[in-house]
Amino acid sequence: MRKILVILHQENSTPGRVGSLLEQRGFELDIRKPRFGETLPSHMDEHAGAIIFGGPMSANDGDDFVKREIDWISVPLKEKKPFVGICLGAQMMTKQLGGEVKLHADGLVERGYYEITPTECGKGMFQWPGKVYQWHKEGFSLPKGADLLATGHYFANQAMRYGDHAYAIQFHPEVTAQMMLHWTTVAADMLKTAGARPKGDHFRERSAYDPDVERWLNQFLDVWIGKGLV
Repeated sequence: MRKILVILHQENSTPGRVGSLLEQRGFELDIRKPRFGETLPSHMDEHAGAIIFGGPMSANDGDDFVKREIDWISVPLKEKKPFVGICLGAQMMTKQLGGEVKLHADGLVERGYYEITPTECGKGMFQWPGKVYQWHKEGFSLPKGADLLATGHYFANQAMRYGDHAYAIQFHPEVTAQMMLHWTTVAADMLKTAGARPKGDHFRERSAYDPDVERWLNQFLDVWIGKGLV
């Protein structure tokens, strides 16, 4: 029960800062990549929680592994085990709950730091950062029964909770400086899309906003999975 199931989508993907903070809490990371043929458990008896991270694909794609992951989210939801979806994972959770995932009506994206605002529901849960790091072109609707925790300008739904144990987060609190350098270098062409911030802004704003993001992430993990062995 000390294991956290971590679902990633690219060969060299890592759980970044989220993984490091979970390990600091005494959890073991069980990393699996269904995209490359790895299986997912039929129950959560051996895991304390599960996380699905982001990726370049869409929750609307017809790939078998995308459909399998969306269907699999029903396992932790039914068992009321802690689950969180980040970016793509959040959109997959939305699809599992009957919601929609769509492009921005004006073709805008969020890549860089953007302001978010907690809702009345979200204010009482965490001390939210003023800006968070984003890297996406699609957004998710708010499914029936979900509570909206934070909103944004381009994409209204930035964080939600379903029940007491499942969360969906559109932004990327896991991103380290090394990950940011990799994304903005390998996918530099994506920064030319309307709405994206210039590469220099990513690093300049990181120094200003990332300490608050890390503080929020620690608070979030304490609520989501607890303090572990610390």
